[in-house]
Amino acid sequence: MHASAVGWEPELAELRERQRLARELGGTERVARQHAGGRLTVRERIDRLLDHGSFREIGSIAGKATYDAHGNIVAFTPANCVFGRGTIDNRPVVVAGDDFTLRGGSADASIKGKPKMSEEIATQFRMPLIRLIEGSGGGGSVKTIETTGRANLPGGLTETTSFDLVANQMSQVPVVGLGLGSVAGLGAARLVAAHYSVMVKEIAAVFVAGPPVVERLGEPRTKQELGGWQIQLQCGAVDHAVDTEDEAFEATRRFLSYLPGSIHDLPPRVRGWDNPNRRDEALISVIPKSKKQAYHMRRIIGALVDKDSFFEMGALFGRSIITGFARLDGWPVAVMAGDPLFDGGAWTADACSKIVRFVDMAQTFHLPVVHLVDCPGFQVGLKAESTAVIRWGVRALAAINQTTVPWCSIVVRNCYGVGGLGHQPVGHLCLRYAWPSASWGSLPLEGGIEAAYRAEIDAAEDPDAKLAEIEERLNRLRSPLRTAEAFWVDEVIDPRDTRRLLCDFANLAAPLRTPGPSAFGMRP
Repeated sequence: MHASAVGWEPELAELRERQRLARELGGTERVARQHAGGRLTVRERIDRLLDHGSFREIGSIAGKATYDAHGNIVAFTPANCVFGRGTIDNRPVVVAGDDFTLRGGSADASIKGKPKMSEEIATQFRMPLIRLIEGSGGGGSVKTIETTGRANLPGGLTETTSFDLVANQMSQVPVVGLGLGSVAGLGAARLVAAHYSVMVKEIAAVFVAGPPVVERLGEPRTKQELGGWQIQLQCGAVDHAVDTEDEAFEATRRFLSYLPGSIHDLPPRVRGWDNPNRRDEALISVIPKSKKQAYHMRRIIGALVDKDSFFEMGALFGRSIITGFARLDGWPVAVMAGDPLFDGGAWTADACSKIVRFVDMAQTFHLPVVHLVDCPGFQVGLKAESTAVIRWGVRALAAINQTTVPWCSIVVRNCYGVGGLGHQPVGHLCLRYAWPSASWGSLPLEGGIEAAYRAEIDAAEDPDAKLAEIEERLNRLRSPLRTAEAFWVDEVIDPRDTRRLLCDFANLAAPLRTPGPSAFGMRP
């Protein structure tokens, strides 16, 4: 009786001992080194990111064990990927993290099935995926050649890599990548193959290859000089940077709050206390009378959306366009807005690249788009031509016109030229309002008058006076009210009524949102 009561307890005791060994990660010394560098361990990160007590680990005792002559375990090195399921704000997610205390997060200490399964579970069970990245996460270090006796051919066999899963996730479920230390090679690729990526400023650096490699090529650089947050945010490789790991986890929670669990669901509504009929009196004078004077578009966004709901992404890249999520009467929407503080709001090649990625994300996850328009057209000049602005601009126009989600445009000021075509899609009905400050045309009058009326101006006794006369005449004709006579714009509105109309739009758009895959898949 006593023997049967014992049952499988010895085996369970061994399981618990193996799990205890796995939780020691790379050992006391390496964990202390991780903390000394100002970084949390992978398990600490998971505990702080997820709802308390919600983590359900998968592969908890995967690793490499050594045994004595009697088959007893004498040493155990866990795999350096920790992953499983959990919840964030009571919504299920998958989280996978690199353990830098084991071979610096490289694949030498990994079991490829673990990160691969994290990607598969997220897709199969339709849950957002968060990657906690620190290390190379690729084919291992140079030492791999010695430990395996051969060199790896990248992607040599289909089962040796899961990058197809990494790339395909972006058209299936929300993906967040957090750079939480040195991130190189395939680790860097996994970081940016996400809808939202974040670096921790003083501890993270992201690069294709680290300083030792580039120094051998004749370019000595520190980690921060080569791949610090300022480099990666300004070039658009990474979306955001924060001061602490806890701030990165909070940014992750906020980002996911605007999105569905997968493309097979719809973004959730979160009702707040903000009145949809609220009128901000400052909006009546926020746009300067002088077209040469800039203004702060973010103040306008803050006045129109639900209070404190604007979540900006990519703030330091493509700065003539502002992109982010917000709520209108509780409904999540994608917001795009021109920023005249940078390049006068003209669409640069970088801004167009940013637009493509953003509207593709809105289309993928069924978010209606609100566009606050102030675009004098594509950037012009040698710098613009040297960056292929017209090609990137056409890609942005194509991406906008491929969207099928509901769309509402508010023409705040400028809407000119080929770039102005991108103020909304032309393939389906969209709502479009204009403020009295709106101004549009094939070309801005400034500069265009001199070209169109060159002969008349040159023949005048006073060319400057003639130019001023022509400009005054044309300005009277370009009033948005004249365009509204021909019903080329839905309504010219009082700026103070904008929030009410946008909240109306969000409520109209809500039942039109359709779950399921888009006609095209989003790429990294």
